[in-house]
Amino acid sequence: MRKSIRWPAAAFALTVVVAAALPAWADHETRPRTRNMHAKGHSPHPATFFGEPDGVRHISSDLAFWGRLAFQGNYDGWRVIDISDPDDPVELAHPSCNGDQGDLVVWENVLVRSWNSKKAVDRLCLDEIVPAGWEGVHVFDISDPLDPDLVASVELPCGSHTATAAGVDDGDLIVYSNISSSAGCTGGDPAGDFMDVIAVPLDDPSAASLIHREPLEGPATAVATGCHDVGVILGDVNKAACASADTINVWDIADPRDPALLFTIQEPGVGQAGTGGRWHSAAFTWDGEVIVAGWEPGGGAAPECETTDPDVKKSAFFYDADTGAKLGQWVLPRGQDADPVTGAPQNCTIHNYNVVPLRSGRYVLVSGNYQAGTWVTDFTDPANPVTVGWSDPPALPPISAGPPPVFELGGAWSSYWYNNFIYESDITTGLNAFRLSDAATGGAIRLDHLNPQTQEFTL
Repeated sequence: MRKSIRWPAAAFALTVVVAAALPAWADHETRPRTRNMHAKGHSPHPATFFGEPDGVRHISSDLAFWGRLAFQGNYDGWRVIDISDPDDPVELAHPSCNGDQGDLVVWENVLVRSWNSKKAVDRLCLDEIVPAGWEGVHVFDISDPLDPDLVASVELPCGSHTATAAGVDDGDLIVYSNISSSAGCTGGDPAGDFMDVIAVPLDDPSAASLIHREPLEGPATAVATGCHDVGVILGDVNKAACASADTINVWDIADPRDPALLFTIQEPGVGQAGTGGRWHSAAFTWDGEVIVAGWEPGGGAAPECETTDPDVKKSAFFYDADTGAKLGQWVLPRGQDADPVTGAPQNCTIHNYNVVPLRSGRYVLVSGNYQAGTWVTDFTDPANPVTVGWSDPPALPPISAGPPPVFELGGAWSSYWYNNFIYESDITTGLNAFRLSDAATGGAIRLDHLNPQTQEFTL
């Protein structure tokens, strides 16, 4: 394979802006927001979650970046978007791969895509048949990102809900594949208490294979087991944090093929029986000192950030990355209540996020929180985090008035800082870009690429 892609031609009291009406394509400009959150361009990808059946659904999911391209996963493949002008991001291609949820890893000329669960009928991926009952990851050659080739299909006993790059080891891209639940697991693994480790030879990605299954520690509850997502930091730290059911597993990944457990983390009220949710995602500060953890009460579809909801349901948590000791938590300060006219609820969790790469020593989190939108938080003092800025969309209108009414699931699947802009993957509208004007992110480091769950160096 060729070694380079061939490029185609402050506090909560911050002043709030409610913008005048603009055309639909600029809908993120019309939101309530702080004055330091400036809406930039939008790349449309209109979709609906509850308004279409499985097999047709094509909502947007997670993001990865390589150079000036954004790769936006969705339930029907992924989009390749030129973001060289954040005021005008342009879709260049939309390869089709008809299985959810489309989580992505991009590395040089390789793209790895998660296929979450078995389907009852055959599906298609780049016009190749994916047989009924198959689940796992697909591996693509994206030497020409506008004309990818499907080169490998790695079947996994419990499918792949999300995927995280763990760097390159002896010429192989190591990928950690994570599951969403134990439902549908095959091959004698009904519990799904593992993280799958996949090796993708960069000089021959068609030889990608499952090389190891890392067992998870922690009590089994009524909550689904398995890593939902894994955050990785390399460089001088070499650790991974697996967001798993009610127990975060923290590993030493000096040998990324065979992680070694360091300790586990639990939080009262998180991921336990009766909560309807689980640990969802994890990230590190760029010095490797703090773990940021979020969870998904209500499974992501429920309105769990309403004004009357307990703080634990609408929080990000901060832990010492060496010991697991709790350092603090940030509570979403803006209630996500039902629309007073339509009654439409707002699904909300602290969903997917990253930490801004800063040499200043400040810790700044950018998070996508479903219908709470995009928030920026300074947690340099984890015990006293401060809101820097936000952009919060209104409740989505009902799909159908009913009776009973059918309400939509939507909002920011993920929001990430990349090269001085914030990119938000909106479930039902596409890609939104923002610029934050605030001293908190001054001097942020520019990156050649970003898989948001993978921090490739330490500061």
